[in-house]
Amino acid sequence: MARQLEHFDNLVSLFLTRAAEKGDAPFLWAKREGAWRSISWGEAARQVAALAAGLKRIGIRPGDRVALVSENRPEWLIADLGIMAAGCVTVPTYTTNTTRDHAHVLGNSGARAVIVSSQKLAKNLVPAVFNSDECHHIIGMEEIRAGQAPDWVNVHHWAELTKGEADVERLRSDIATVKRGDLACIIYTSGTGGAPRGVQQHHGAILHNLEGCTDIISTDFGWGDELFLSFLPASHAYEHSGGQHFPVALGAQIYYAESLEKLAANIEEVHPTIMVVVPRLFELLRTRIMKGIEASGGFSKYLLSRALKIGSDKYDGRLKPWDMPMDGFLALTLRKKVREKVGGRVKAWVSGGAPLNPDVGIFFQSLGITFLQGYGQTEAAPVIACNRPSVGIRLDTVGPPVKNCEVRIAEDGEIMVRGENVMHGYWRNEEETARVLKDGWLATGDVGHFDEKGRIKITDRKKDLIVNDKGDNVSPQRIEGILTIQPEIAQAMVFGDRQPHLVALLVPDPEIASKPDLQQRLQRAVDRVNADLSVIEKVRRFILADEAFTIDNEQLTPSMKIRRHVISNVYGERLLGLYRR
Repeated sequence: MARQLEHFDNLVSLFLTRAAEKGDAPFLWAKREGAWRSISWGEAARQVAALAAGLKRIGIRPGDRVALVSENRPEWLIADLGIMAAGCVTVPTYTTNTTRDHAHVLGNSGARAVIVSSQKLAKNLVPAVFNSDECHHIIGMEEIRAGQAPDWVNVHHWAELTKGEADVERLRSDIATVKRGDLACIIYTSGTGGAPRGVQQHHGAILHNLEGCTDIISTDFGWGDELFLSFLPASHAYEHSGGQHFPVALGAQIYYAESLEKLAANIEEVHPTIMVVVPRLFELLRTRIMKGIEASGGFSKYLLSRALKIGSDKYDGRLKPWDMPMDGFLALTLRKKVREKVGGRVKAWVSGGAPLNPDVGIFFQSLGITFLQGYGQTEAAPVIACNRPSVGIRLDTVGPPVKNCEVRIAEDGEIMVRGENVMHGYWRNEEETARVLKDGWLATGDVGHFDEKGRIKITDRKKDLIVNDKGDNVSPQRIEGILTIQPEIAQAMVFGDRQPHLVALLVPDPEIASKPDLQQRLQRAVDRVNADLSVIEKVRRFILADEAFTIDNEQLTPSMKIRRHVISNVYGERLLGLYRR
């Protein structure tokens, strides 16, 4: 029988309940001096209670906003819970923020204090604090040198605020006054077009997500001793709910990856059962696996080709009886080897945050990895829908809506969402709130429909559509996704609004960037893509980008989406030049 998540009034009560159940069992893991070291559930609860008391001691009051600037580490989640345990509101911010970005978040949120992990991250933050009207406290997880701080800014050390005895039982009683409708955090959208907006997520919104996700895991996979590996930015709604508070709900352990470069090694070391990932990582991992098998040659290449053909046939429900012995052989050889590479215990990889090319998902399904594509928005805390085996996994859909989430399709095809997971509005932005919240329904800006099994199929993004000079609508994200699974293409942006056809800006794979026949290689890749596209979708010409799209050059958001307007400002004239040749 599937186990359901109990009813909780707030996220801190959920955490304290799990901490009481788990006691001295390991909870949060990080690598220190070459070895994985853990913080137990009980110790984490003590630190949460101590931090909450410490915040009150320095003058932070219930309802105050406290910003959090840190890479993923055990202290991140402890800080988030500690802020909420003090009756305050967490304002997570990206580690890649510039001083200007920090100034916007601090000013807009009215944060009274900020917790920062290191001197490196304090470099861009401190000047914004010094120029803030309301932020009077900096709390450093490590020692922070703030220079000559103005009189109204106080610098504190994490260790001082979290040391000593803490009354966890008193906290359990105090936090009972916080209800599901109370504000838990303000998460700023990553700003693909314009200044980030603060999404108000209440406790019930995130708890609603946790209940829906727990229902999927419990019903479709079995709720056991789960282990997560955290590496997506915890300040992003997807990782915040899915990679931090969801493991708390399951009583799971969280390992914090050392870095993206060491992620593959960390996966082999810690044996995660669930991974919350964005499509771009899967695309990179797919390329790496294919290159490794190509390099092995011979029998390995043959097994891969058979695995992909059989996997595709199984996905489409047309596996031939005579292929079943080979299917069994692959389970004992190639798929087993791949599963060992990803820890050997994986139940599912969950993809979200951006559209996934179905071919990438089918690739991993063919290699024995259960692959679930989900869908959500920060404004919905963020989970709206997810594929699940009990309904049937179709990777050209995002699955059915999660438990207790209503979804309807408006007359113009826009996906509308209603439920406890929907935000109460944007912080201090009534105009934008009124634009997206309509009679209790969240207007997602995505266009789609339901299939015959109630799974949502997203076809377009309203504001991202390219409309050519003949009035045809084209979805650039779909074409970009197909381009970037070609081994020669690392990144792509399609261009062509109000133009006769599409052109593209390409970032080549680093391994071929210096090849003398680079242009020809890329042209062959584009030709392969064009062969499967309709006439209006074909990419007629392309140019090369001067550099990769990155967060540092502001051409990628922190959640790895391309900033179309920024890239167009840089390359627009050159792209338009392709139409004049």
